Amino acid sequence: MASLTVIRGPDRGRRFELTDSVPTIGRDATNAIRLHDTEASRHHAELQLTKDGYIVHDLKSSNGTFLNDARIDRGLLKTGDRVLIGQTELIFNAGISKSRPAEMAERISVVSPQQVAESSAILRAIKHDEGTAFLRNPERAQSRWLQNALSNLAVMYETSQAISRISDLDQLLDHIMDLIFSSLKPDRSCIVLRDVDTGKLEPTAVRFAEEPDQKETITLSRTIVDYVLRKEEGVIVLDASQDQRFGKAQSIVKLGIREAICVPLRGRHETLGVVYLDTKSDGQKALEKQTPVKFSDDHLRLMIAIAHQAGLAIEDTRFYQAMMQAERLAAIGQTIATLSHHIKNIMQGLKSGSYLVEMGLTDEKADVIEKGWRIVEKNQDKIYNLVMDMLSFSKEREPAWELSDLNEIVRDVAELMEGRAKDFGATIKLELDPELPEIAVDPEAIHRMSLNIVTNAIDAVDGEEEGIVRLVTSRSPATNTVKIVVSDNGCGIPEEQVERIFQIFSSTKGSRGSGLGLPVSRKIAREHGGDVLVTSHEGEGSTFEIELPMRTNIPETSADSSIGIGEMTVSDFKDNKSDPDTSVGRNQPKESKGNEEVAE
Repeated sequence: MASLTVIRGPDRGRRFELTDSVPTIGRDATNAIRLHDTEASRHHAELQLTKDGYIVHDLKSSNGTFLNDARIDRGLLKTGDRVLIGQTELIFNAGISKSRPAEMAERISVVSPQQVAESSAILRAIKHDEGTAFLRNPERAQSRWLQNALSNLAVMYETSQAISRISDLDQLLDHIMDLIFSSLKPDRSCIVLRDVDTGKLEPTAVRFAEEPDQKETITLSRTIVDYVLRKEEGVIVLDASQDQRFGKAQSIVKLGIREAICVPLRGRHETLGVVYLDTKSDGQKALEKQTPVKFSDDHLRLMIAIAHQAGLAIEDTRFYQAMMQAERLAAIGQTIATLSHHIKNIMQGLKSGSYLVEMGLTDEKADVIEKGWRIVEKNQDKIYNLVMDMLSFSKEREPAWELSDLNEIVRDVAELMEGRAKDFGATIKLELDPELPEIAVDPEAIHRMSLNIVTNAIDAVDGEEEGIVRLVTSRSPATNTVKIVVSDNGCGIPEEQVERIFQIFSSTKGSRGSGLGLPVSRKIAREHGGDVLVTSHEGEGSTFEIELPMRTNIPETSADSSIGIGEMTVSDFKDNKSDPDTSVGRNQPKESKGNEEVAE
């Protein structure tokens, strides 16, 4: 889907997906793309979808619409184009095209030796890393000119390779400094960038070759910086007092600098700032030329090339960060919308239950009070489960390992779900392996994972004449694993949805599901080194297979781990004395019978 992402302006980080055929842009709330930019008109521009793509059309706005720095009335948008509206800059993305360039593929023919007589022969071969080795050893070249050329090329190769892999701006600037000091060996250097929002020049990186004095600062001549930005030219400055382009007020002699290089950081579309480097010396000695000139035109050309590569990388990093911000905001919006809808349904249930309780108290009817209280309890459980799933999914956590009886955990889950199964007219059947050893797991987490999957299985058999949910435990010495298999004869999952059920907020139960249960279950299994697999046939039922490593010893590296709120550990197995039918004590001894039937 085509989209516009704001990379500069009050709405920076927002992404607008173009779902309408003619979306409008402006300050007014009626626009599909509403901008909080005082320099944008109420109805500034519109996008028209044509057979060639989206066309941006200016609606006679006060400040105009700019496409790639050119003011336009109409313009066809291509991926990567920049649209400037007021102080807001947007990047257009046409989306992924599903068309295949078949006409180009037809022009290429790959044949085997059996199809045609082999007429070509390999004369020589060079390993893929020989080119890099050649650049790293320019002294092997036979001429001085080629040695210098290879040295500069090696610097550019290293620059492009290194900075293209960095997405954090601070790390990127630090690496650029490494390259500057290794290739040009200045005494001091700094990078000054324009602030994305204010446009002001701000120092963002500085480095000294040696540990500086506490009072030492790098003083930049504003005249030189303005010249470099305005002319987009790199300069070498030896003596500003003798250079007619710079005023005597910024005399480099006065500042005690022998020579300096200042070059623009030029990206694809604009100048982002400047890179400045210098060598320190006594100003009077520089005038008397008692020391040799360190920087030459070759150094300047090399620095301009490095700065251009750095500018492209900085631009890409900023764009990447804006895209990440857009994705983050979209994810937050989706989370809030989904959870709000689910919580609203729970609150409606609580309200209904409390209304019945209040009515029963008023009329002194115990049966009405009991009915209302059951509704309240049911929705309290929903809130509890939702919060626990949110905590489990919110961050990576190390399992709180204990040697545990997996059969006991599964039996607890079955007994806890007994009432729900009866309400749905379903039967839970257990087939527990009596030879299953105690294994190292986080019992609370495994219980929550099993509970989520069994709950889904019971929901799936709702409406079936004879709904059956089967829980099976087994072990496989060959693979050193244990399994918990939960199967049902319910409605099954459509084939096109099977791949999506483990995605967060993806639910096959509509408004009844939070879309957290299965993603949390798989996350728990994988934190244990296992996984959750599913096979399903629509109309026949589903089978969920939980596979866990058969660890018989507690891992040494994971001692005490809690569920994630300070020092609090929340247990799913805590006995509830007031409701013995919905709570099972995990530490109560039970006699294993192998095959058991829990609910009729």
